This record gives sequence, structure tokens and C-alpha cells, in this order.
Amino acid sequence: MPQLNVSKITTISHHIDAEQALHPKATGDFTGLMNDLTLAIRIIARDVRRAGLNDILGLTKSTNVHGEQVRKLDLYANDVLKATLSKGGHLCALASEEDDEMVLIDVANKKKAKYVIVFDPLDGSSNIDVNVTIGTIFSLYKRIDAQTDECPTEADIIQPGYKQAAAGYALYGSSTIFAYTTGHGVHLFTFDPTIGEFMLTKENVRIPQKAPYYSCNEGYYNRWDEGFKQYVDYLKMPDEDSGRPYTSRYIGSAVADIHRTLLKGGIYMYPADTKSPNGKLRIVYEANPLAMIIEQAGGRASDGKNRILEIKPEKIHQRTPLILGSKEDVFECEMFMRGEHPSQKK
Repeated sequence: MPQLNVSKITTISHHIDAEQALHPKATGDFTGLMNDLTLAIRIIARDVRRAGLNDILGLTKSTNVHGEQVRKLDLYANDVLKATLSKGGHLCALASEEDDEMVLIDVANKKKAKYVIVFDPLDGSSNIDVNVTIGTIFSLYKRIDAQTDECPTEADIIQPGYKQAAAGYALYGSSTIFAYTTGHGVHLFTFDPTIGEFMLTKENVRIPQKAPYYSCNEGYYNRWDEGFKQYVDYLKMPDEDSGRPYTSRYIGSAVADIHRTLLKGGIYMYPADTKSPNGKLRIVYEANPLAMIIEQAGGRASDGKNRILEIKPEKIHQRTPLILGSKEDVFECEMFMRGEHPSQKK
């Protein structure tokens, strides 16, 4: 009978407690907040699997701030996250893809709570009704002035990404996976429904520095600028020395595409185009947390010119182009977008 190595059994609660122990001044708020978040993820994961039975597939009659028709499961996931995260007293405000403005948390200590959270409650909505992998993306910030007696403002929500206290995502697929970072590496946990716990399955994940995979919606090819077209064409040209042609992998749920990129390497791209000149993904609650995850795994995240985490957002729902993945692949893409070519490298 195989021997069980008990020392390697780590729940997400154990892991978060161990990380908090590294900070002598920790108050326990972060641990409590993460426990609330993983509870919400478990609830959403359960109901994603039972969506057809619970009549939460399909569209509602409303549209969100982006003019997109809201799906029932989007709205449900948003409500679960808001309800669960609002009860612990660890947050003073939150912002969501599904809400027009930031939401103040109605708890007695809302002026003193030091964290704000932003999230996309259900990324990949267009895949909900066809049973393709979807996910939840989140980002956590400390208030700019945690000592103030004033209520939080939008400035607490739209901080640049390098100020994130934590970021991560949940993936609802063949298994439910939770990935997070606090700036000390990326860790993956898989939900075991038989015991109701997220168990550590990969610690300190590292993305390959280069890999022969690319992910983008080539249906938008004719909308791209010339430099980006040339880069994608370049990836498909055979060349043994550089490992080309690359293999195309595109799911259409950003969180699923980026999870695969994190583990396998390569490059994920959602550039600006003539229809979306500012890009499509939202910087605050999509690009920033995903960029932090990729950077903490040793990769790179860019808008094609600038590091994503250094961009100062001007509003909650601001959009951005997003190019991220293996460091060498992203650098190469940026060269093409500057009008350069790898043959020009010294």
C-alpha cells in the first residue's frame, strides 16, 4: 500500500496562514477575506455545474455598463461574490464588471476596513451556454489611506496594477482551480469536492521563457494594425531555428486561455483594432490581475508598448490592449508592434 506523505497535504487555508505568518504586523484581515472569496468560488463552481438544472442559463433582459446583454449566470455570480465578500468586515468597497460604479460595503467599520476588491464575476460569458471553460478574476488593493475616517473613493479602486496586494482567478472546467499570488510566486489549488477543500497542487508556478503557442482571435485579422498582422504571420512561417511555426490555441475565455499560457508558455494576445482602438479587456479587473499572475510566474505583460502594471487607470471600466505570456515571446511581439523585426536584433 502506498505511503501517504502528510507533510505535502496543504489546503488553501493552511497556505494563506503560512503566508500571513511571514508578516508580523498582519491583522488577519487578508486571511478572512481570502476565506470569504474561496467560499464564493465554491458556491459559484457548484452552480456552474448545475446551471441547466437551476434555470440560470441564457440571457436576462438587461444590459451592463458595457452595453453587453447580461447572462443569468453572470448576474448570479456577481450577486454571490458581493453578498459573500460584504459580510466579513474586511472590505470597505468593491467594483465589478457588472456594476456601473464602485459599491460601498454597508458594514459598521466600512470607514476603517483597509481593503478594496475588484472582479470580473464570470469571464468568458459567451461560452456559458455551450459548456466551455469559464472563470472568475479578482484583484485586491489596500486603501490609499487606511487610517482615514472618510469613506473610500474611486481613487482606491483605480490604482496602478503594481500596487495590487493580491490577484488571482478561479477556473470552472473539468475541475475547479484557484490561482493566486500575493507577490511571492503563483500557487495553484484544485478543489476536492469529496472533502470540500481547495488543495495545493502546484506551488511557485514558472512559465517557460519561450514556447511555440499563440492565442488570439484571428477572425479580427483585417482589423489589426500592420505590425501585429506581420507578427502573427511570422509565427506561422516555418523556421526550425526559432521553433516556428507556432501552434494556435484559442478558447475565447481569457482566464482559460491565460491559464493554459501560464502552464504551457507561449503568448496570449488581445490587441487594439479598428473597432476597439483602446482594446477590449478591462484593465482594472481583468488585465491587471492576469498580468500580476503572469509576471509573478516569470513572464511579461504589456499593452504592446508599456508594462500593464505601470499604467494608471483613469476610470473603473477602462479598456486596454493586452499581450502577455512567455517573456521572450512578448518581447518579440513588441518588436513587431514598434515596426522592428527579429533579424534587426544585435
